[in-house]
Amino acid sequence: MSWQYRHTVLSLCMLAFLVTYFARLAISPVVPLIVDDFAVSNTAIGVALSGMWLAYGAAQFPSGVLADRHGERLVILVAVGGTAAMSVVLALAPVFPAFVLAAVLLGLVAGLHYAVATTLLSRTFDDLGTAIGLHSVGGPLAGLVAPVAAAWVGVRFGWRPAVALAALVGVPVFLLFAWRVRPTEPRRPDQPMRERFALAPLVELLSRPSVLLPLFVAMTGTYVVQGVMSFLPTFLVEFRGYSPSLAAGVFSAFFVVRAVAQVGLGRLSDRAGRDVAIGSAMLAGAVGIAAFVFGPGLAGVAVAVLLAGSGASFFSAIDPRFMDALSDAERGAGFGLVRTVYTVIGSAGSFGVGLAADLFGWGVSFGILAVLFGTTFAALVANWALGTGY
Repeated sequence: MSWQYRHTVLSLCMLAFLVTYFARLAISPVVPLIVDDFAVSNTAIGVALSGMWLAYGAAQFPSGVLADRHGERLVILVAVGGTAAMSVVLALAPVFPAFVLAAVLLGLVAGLHYAVATTLLSRTFDDLGTAIGLHSVGGPLAGLVAPVAAAWVGVRFGWRPAVALAALVGVPVFLLFAWRVRPTEPRRPDQPMRERFALAPLVELLSRPSVLLPLFVAMTGTYVVQGVMSFLPTFLVEFRGYSPSLAAGVFSAFFVVRAVAQVGLGRLSDRAGRDVAIGSAMLAGAVGIAAFVFGPGLAGVAVAVLLAGSGASFFSAIDPRFMDALSDAERGAGFGLVRTVYTVIGSAGSFGVGLAADLFGWGVSFGILAVLFGTTFAALVANWALGTGY
């Protein structure tokens, strides 16, 4: 591929990721409106959001298998088009059980994108950390736009038009991707699908020392980030006493920081090492989330946004660490498997934070997240100090 075409692919993968992220993030700013409309608890909406993220994670491994068989381009198109369609279905949900089902289906189609796009980029870029960091910017860019747009639309027109906004973003990106990205050659077009789901090879891959430690860190970190993304606007309204508009602005600032940090962290992982970059993010995240609870006034929240946003960018360093541990032939389904495991486990963050908030209050709920980030940092330091080889 030429330089120009490689960067076209990177740009469009980033926009596709923006679409799949936009659809999920548009829900968080209007959670209080959804709760009021359906007369449900924070725990119940947490179950719906966890179900969405659980489905998102569960789709990662099958997406890699499908890409190996049919090529990355087709799978990404299904992800973008399906996300746009399901955001409309979600907006039309007449009762809460239908809302939960639509949220799960939205997560399922959105989850087809990330692992497949990462594998596609691994074919074209040597500095994979930098490429993944740039690709991942699509998420924070969605976080910059989606909360403010959804909050503005939600206050004026209700939560249903707010969550349907993703369709307006998704359709143009779908058409651009179909037009500008060439069909990709499948890696394993003839291998029977049942062989790809054989249990023994999957267990062997996940039990490798080079995979186990980052898998623990990724599961824990995803739980934390999932909880923050699902409930930060609600936390700011109910714990800090902010208006919904100000809370949405802070939420967007969180994603601005994350966008910048993901590129910087990806570059740092290429130059200083994966674990140095991951550990830096974990420490920043622990301090930042604690500052949301204990930091005084707007200054405390500003520090929290800066550090917590940096911590939430750890994916651009940990995903290349997984890719380093996999052979070229394993990267499609193998990385999808790893993503499924840590995203599925991490998806419980929405439920966990909502339940803890109902039982103990928002301060305790977010304090738990700070402790979890600190635990991952301690695990990385212990691994380095003891030289375990994990």
